[in-house]
Amino acid sequence: MLDTHARKYVQPSIDKTASFFLNKGRTANEITIAALIIGVSTSVFYVLGYPVLAVLMLWLSGFLDAVDGTMARHTKTSPFGTVMDITFDRVVEIAIIVAIAYVHPEVMFPLLLLSVSIVVSMTIFLVVGAVSEKAGIKSFYYQAGVAERTEGFILFSIMLLFPDFLLWSTLLFFGVELFTGIQRFMEAKHIL
Repeated sequence: MLDTHARKYVQPSIDKTASFFLNKGRTANEITIAALIIGVSTSVFYVLGYPVLAVLMLWLSGFLDAVDGTMARHTKTSPFGTVMDITFDRVVEIAIIVAIAYVHPEVMFPLLLLSVSIVVSMTIFLVVGAVSEKAGIKSFYYQAGVAERTEGFILFSIMLLFPDFLLWSTLLFFGVELFTGIQRFMEAKHIL
């Protein structure tokens, strides 16, 4: 929801950063890889006991994830770049969930439910994008939803920073992700 409706407020800084990297000869795929490495470092820092640093790395990774897409739209887009982008986003999310499970095994089952809801929601998102004839600013039809990447980052940040509320924040994330999956499924029925 925030990615769809609030992007215009942060887009100027994304554009400036994308222009900076392009002027330095960097490619969108290089920034995608950098976002992956920084995003996975989130889980490493969390396991090592640095949750604030973990959250900072998470948001830097997310920012670079937005930058790489802007860079791709200003150059020749690559279908493989899209595959890298979407795959690496999921790798970062799963790495965070695994790190939280490692540090807090008592919430393993809710984290498993969260993982399943992400898989289901993303499956619907990707299949609709693949079979839809509509095209958006991205290289496939982008289905908006209640839980987009920014909402996920907010919820992951709460999970990482406030372990006393980990069970409830995980269940909230699960509920929001499940709702988004249902929302996308119903939209798919309508548009297809």
